[in-house]
Amino acid sequence: MPTPRTLLALPVSLAFLCLSTATSQAGPAPDTNALVRLLVTRGGAPAAALLAHDSTGLGITPAGADHERAATDYALGTTAYAHSGIGISRADHFRAGSITKTFIATVVLQLAAEHRLSLSDTVEQHLPGLVNGAGNDGRALTLRSLLTHTSGLYDFTADTGGTVPVSPTRAVRIAVTHPPADRGRFSYSNTNYVLLGLVIRQVTGDSYATEAERRIIAPLRLTGTSFPGSRTTLPSPHGRAYAADGSDVTDLDPRVAGAAGELVTTLADLDRFYSALLGGQLLPSRWLREMLDTRTAHGSYGMGLFPVKLPCGTTVWGHNGRISGSYVRTAATLDGRHVLTFRVNTSEIADPGLEPALLAAEFCPRTS
Repeated sequence: MPTPRTLLALPVSLAFLCLSTATSQAGPAPDTNALVRLLVTRGGAPAAALLAHDSTGLGITPAGADHERAATDYALGTTAYAHSGIGISRADHFRAGSITKTFIATVVLQLAAEHRLSLSDTVEQHLPGLVNGAGNDGRALTLRSLLTHTSGLYDFTADTGGTVPVSPTRAVRIAVTHPPADRGRFSYSNTNYVLLGLVIRQVTGDSYATEAERRIIAPLRLTGTSFPGSRTTLPSPHGRAYAADGSDVTDLDPRVAGAAGELVTTLADLDRFYSALLGGQLLPSRWLREMLDTRTAHGSYGMGLFPVKLPCGTTVWGHNGRISGSYVRTAATLDGRHVLTFRVNTSEIADPGLEPALLAAEFCPRTS
């Protein structure tokens, strides 16, 4: 569950390598396909897969429109798939880590749009007494500060290593044994989104998983996406997941991350979700603008999304996710019409320059 700072490495020089690719009319530039292979040969991943979708020029179905029409519009877009290495395939289910945060933020903003909560509400109003100790005070923290990672709350996974299953309340209690960082300064913390998961339950009476399934997963027909709770196995089909030392970590208790990183999904579902979100299908325009506003976090983060400005001047929006045995990245243009998701079946990419180079190769215009 990494910070956006991992995206700031400089691009590396690219090699043009031939790779088998299935396309419909058009797809990623050859550089993108080459980089998928480099994720294995240079990035140290056992295998890598990428699914890109580009519906530039097609209409985007507005919020509230028929979901079957939305699915049809999405299917009309040009797509391309690239894969390298052994052990994973296009249809696989995998753990998405912190990409879960975009789903949680979307649910919270939907509740705000329904006037069931306010982003200026304090944590204490919804979860009285929970955030208290070592200088932490839920009365001083707003839901906005949780969404934007400006609460200063300590990241509980720094103590658990992201490998120890804990309940949400236990995760928060671990965090509040540590003094907070400066409030108002961007400081990425998984504790923020664990708290938002608890707020969703307090406001709705249902778990964050139930609300996300009802509000996002079912309407968008994300048939490969789920919140597994305490289930340690992945749905079929799935490949294997490996730790940095090569050990098999495919089976994992998702309670190591909870609302900050529990999600299981597929390449196609993530492309569809981010395309729908940025295309205005999940939030009214006012609340989508709130989600994309990075001023609170001084340009580093919106709410469950962060921007990356590419060398060509294009800015893409999305999130990354790291959890034991899996690293995932989704990025999309502001209108959601061009979206890319790639994954590797290990926790780290050895060459940090590959990710920004891959995004530039996909989203920057080719020049002759």
